Amino acid sequence: MADTGVDSADVVVVGMGPGGEALAGRLASEGLDVVGVEAALVGGECPYWACIPTKMMVRAADALAEARRVPELAGNAEAYPDFAPVARRIREEATTDWDDTAAVERFLGQGGRFVRGTGRLEGADTVRVREDGGGERVLRARTGVVVAAGTAPAVPPIPGLDQVPYWTNRQAVRAEKAPDSLCVIGGGPIGLEFAQAFARFGTRVTVLEAGERVLGPEEPESGALVADVLGREGLDVRTGVRITGVSHGPGGFSVDTGSGQVGAERLLVATGRRSDLDGLGLASVGLDTSARSISVDGRMRAAPGVWALGDIVGEGAFTHVSVYQARIAAEDILTGGNGPTADYRALPRVTFTDPEVGAVGLTEAQAREKGLQVRTGTAQVPSTARGWIHKAGNDGFIKLVEDRGAGVLVGATSAGPNGGEVLGALSVAVHARTPVETLRGMIYAYPTFHRGIEDALNDLAGGD
Repeated sequence: MADTGVDSADVVVVGMGPGGEALAGRLASEGLDVVGVEAALVGGECPYWACIPTKMMVRAADALAEARRVPELAGNAEAYPDFAPVARRIREEATTDWDDTAAVERFLGQGGRFVRGTGRLEGADTVRVREDGGGERVLRARTGVVVAAGTAPAVPPIPGLDQVPYWTNRQAVRAEKAPDSLCVIGGGPIGLEFAQAFARFGTRVTVLEAGERVLGPEEPESGALVADVLGREGLDVRTGVRITGVSHGPGGFSVDTGSGQVGAERLLVATGRRSDLDGLGLASVGLDTSARSISVDGRMRAAPGVWALGDIVGEGAFTHVSVYQARIAAEDILTGGNGPTADYRALPRVTFTDPEVGAVGLTEAQAREKGLQVRTGTAQVPSTARGWIHKAGNDGFIKLVEDRGAGVLVGATSAGPNGGEVLGALSVAVHARTPVETLRGMIYAYPTFHRGIEDALNDLAGGD
């Protein structure tokens, strides 16, 4: 393979997903000589295969669900699902047919330089890039290297799975039509969002989750709520499932659960994400490549002259986390170590099912594991003023987790209509460590969904 030469820059960024792109653009705008390296699409998973296109799918599916609620609220209506407008919108509006030209040009306009290829560290100041067009390029970094390479779908070692044409989120997003039937392996946010969206377009959906509940890392009430709603919508949601084999033939997929088989036209594997630390050459800077993620300090430093950010550091596979970490790392690089440190105590996350499940900070179980004096308060959305008015599609709850010793909220969940938006107020409360008594003294607009926070605070006051 031909070597196209050695080039120097202030900073080399390996991986131009949301965090890498944000950091590289910021540093380039500040006058640093920055080279961004990306083998796939600049912008990463979020704009092309995850956040943006999937939420377009969810939005369309929610519109169908609202139309079906009309008879209960306002007369008569009939909805005829058609996936073609969804596929067209994803292709034309979200991804430009999976073309990142605009993103590359935006970075170049900020003063950066771009190399299309796969980067691998050879020490703290050297990145060897295997370019898409053939050949290799060596990049020398005067200030340092930032690793923001992201993760890929994790595929479990199920017998036969590596021999069949299963979907991950990438193939599901590219679907031109809703399949007649779909089996989803994995009951986390990705699997459930796709499952409900396709079901609302007429797909017969079965969800198989190995754990005891769906949305396992969240409050048990969240998993129970979503499983109940999906069941009422006709999805078959199974937990505690052990899959022993997968096969594919002219009739579609067959998934052996040990207690029977599940057949489907399509199979979606949504069992989390994985990193490839060894492939990044991180052993060359003394990092453990057998670890699940890169260990960093509060300023995103992984080793002398090396920063890491995004999914690959294990603080949450969310665009907002990687962009936040990009800001922390950029300030550290620009100020020579005088920038802020990362603070994850109010990390928000949202599962965009219907109802939406928003959560921030610690769950009740996590707070107890930390030895905190825990008190909880809950309000059921249908029992709140706005929930009662909303009526159809009003499933949900608000749960508050208080550290009684400090008198502040350390976690909260907002599940229901606009659950992710109601979460905003709770995120501020957890982040700012606002005293619970101060929250009780606020005026909550009536009748809004967020007024349910006041109801949950009242329940908190009466708790143990």
